[in-house]
Amino acid sequence: MAEDTGLERTEPASVRRREQAREEGQVARSRELSTLALLLAAGGGLRFMGPALADALSNLMRHGMQLDRTLAFDTDLMLLRLKDSSVDVLLAFAPLLALLLLAGIASALLLNGWLFSFTPLLPDWGRIDPLKGLTRILSWHGVIEMLKAIVKAVIVGGVAAWVLWHNSGAMLSIAAEPLGAAMAHVVQLLGSSFLVMAASMALIVAVDIPVQIWDNEKKLRMTREEVRQENKETEGDPQVKAHIRSQQREMARRRMMAEIPKADVVVTNPTHYAVALRYQDGAMRAPRVVAKGAHLLAAHIRALAEEHHVPILEAPPLARALYRHAELGDEIPAALYAAVAEVLAYVYQLRRHREDGGPKPQQPELAPLAAGLDPEAPAA
Repeated sequence: MAEDTGLERTEPASVRRREQAREEGQVARSRELSTLALLLAAGGGLRFMGPALADALSNLMRHGMQLDRTLAFDTDLMLLRLKDSSVDVLLAFAPLLALLLLAGIASALLLNGWLFSFTPLLPDWGRIDPLKGLTRILSWHGVIEMLKAIVKAVIVGGVAAWVLWHNSGAMLSIAAEPLGAAMAHVVQLLGSSFLVMAASMALIVAVDIPVQIWDNEKKLRMTREEVRQENKETEGDPQVKAHIRSQQREMARRRMMAEIPKADVVVTNPTHYAVALRYQDGAMRAPRVVAKGAHLLAAHIRALAEEHHVPILEAPPLARALYRHAELGDEIPAALYAAVAEVLAYVYQLRRHREDGGPKPQQPELAPLAAGLDPEAPAA
């Protein structure tokens, strides 16, 4: 089955997949939203800029219809008049065109934010392949787009027909109006018609945007194999990572074992735990844990300590407390200062005995630790 082989796109898109798709320009797009924005901008612009635009067009028509004999027989002057008229028309429509441009940009930013990519502009011969084009048309996506276009044509066409029927009398009366008033009336009717058609497009946009977002999310879905491959590329092969961690642990263990000969004492459980301590007066604020281990590693620490004549003291509660509450390389907790001070005092006495002779010191009987320090102490 496809699901068993990991070929079915059932996994949501990862962050990296979304970023790559965005760089390639593959984002949710709604043409209906752009159409709605342009209709609203055109309707509002004609509604508010209509009088000024009508006056400008009236003046252009009046000025353009005035021809004298010199202008009629001089081609250069006629071309100059055409150029001036074209510039005047462009300046008259410039505010409306700027408003439409801003509306088109705003509609794109509203759905996807700022996105600039050259990838969609690159040549793709698959787009002009007749077989692929026919496949797209006959696919479910093509059927949905066709149905959507039919529904849009019915709604917008119906609203446009209603607007024409509702304003039929006003359009017929324009022919009897003076030029200036007729131009203003035409612009006002166009603005009102665009706004009404935009209202009909709002329903289509409300349905189209969720559909486009859902369709884009569906296209971005990944197979399980793609997810595993991406994890390998971003985080590394799990086997390689496990090997690296093993090597790091081995290196840390070797460094730890190299510190045992320098330790002052090894506190043991006696068999389950072993913690090596070192203290340098003036160089350290408190004794530090230079090595610690449990079970087989504890046995290795004890053997290495015996080999280098490092004192070993059996103090199970203290050994368990040090193993639980002190990290490797850190100072011992303040709550264990008193107990460790007794141990170090015994070690120094033992060192003097070995160097100068005399009676061998007795192992200290440590006072009970505070509640909560010994993890195996019975509850009070």
